[in-house]
Amino acid sequence: MTAALAFELPERLEAREPAEARGLARDEVRLMVATAHDASIVHARFRDLPDFLEPGDLLVVNTSATIPASLPAHRADGTALQLRLSTPARSSPSDSWWVVEVRSANGATPCRSVQVGERYELPSGAHAEIVAPEPFASSNARRLWVARLELPEPLDAYLARNGRPIRYGYVPREWPLSSYQNAYSLEPGSAEMASAGRPFTPELVTALVARGVLVAPLTLHTGVSSLERGESPYPERYRVPAPTARLVNAVHLWGGRVIAVGTTVVRALETVAEPDGTVDEGEGWTSLVITPDRGLFTVDGLLTGWHEPEASHLEMLRAAAPADLLDRSYRAALEHGYLWHEFGDSHLILP
Repeated sequence: MTAALAFELPERLEAREPAEARGLARDEVRLMVATAHDASIVHARFRDLPDFLEPGDLLVVNTSATIPASLPAHRADGTALQLRLSTPARSSPSDSWWVVEVRSANGATPCRSVQVGERYELPSGAHAEIVAPEPFASSNARRLWVARLELPEPLDAYLARNGRPIRYGYVPREWPLSSYQNAYSLEPGSAEMASAGRPFTPELVTALVARGVLVAPLTLHTGVSSLERGESPYPERYRVPAPTARLVNAVHLWGGRVIAVGTTVVRALETVAEPDGTVDEGEGWTSLVITPDRGLFTVDGLLTGWHEPEASHLEMLRAAAPADLLDRSYRAALEHGYLWHEFGDSHLILP
């Protein structure tokens, strides 16, 4: 592999169903632990996580809950499509304006023939009108659009009745929204699950706390996963509360490690971090792009899933781990049959 982690992902390593459907508890998925200071790689189960953390370490989790963001849609000529909500439009004049992606009816591919002014029929008499290209998306992508929604009821209620969780081609059947929620999810807003936290169970959180590991929340509402397709990250909504910021600073003062659960947590924490590692509370929209050159200011370790070849998320991982260790981790994951995607296995990167 090169520093860019170019590799082929075999179909057999794509997790096609939740761990529970494979006869496992959520916390029984596999966990690879890669440690930078001694270049070690250890194979374990996710429920062994307390064994790799120390009293006084801090896990920061994303409490954003997944919304059923995929809606069946039809063009004026009757063509069936999917309309996927991503994030509210950043300069939205109302809650009815959203950044959306239009895909084929089976969700397999983005629709490349979208035109400004098009109007799509949605369930229950609702409509969506394409207003403009999403201004923050990659100029060569034109996959995301700003749309104005005309709904017969508030959005949350409408999605609860008509929406489905976003599902990609490697997952052959529908699963309920509960399969896409983390144990600590609180605030609906993510188009796709912040999946690094999926293996946590209440029992595992209790075991971590009993060991003296701290847990603190923040919120970052994720959009559709453009980052898995080599596109530039676009703005997302975040909130880092004051108690979490104070706890991050305190942990560093006493020599503990701040471990981000997922790339969404890294993006939010680093948005409010100073170069000396201190953080403050903050909320709004983050456009931060983390690269190896920028590095990480306050995050010491990362708990994440396995990312596709050439995914933009890998740039963030290269900021969190030495290139050789990351290369060896991905080689080992391929060799040992780790599973990819939101229902897959986990990767803990420690300093």
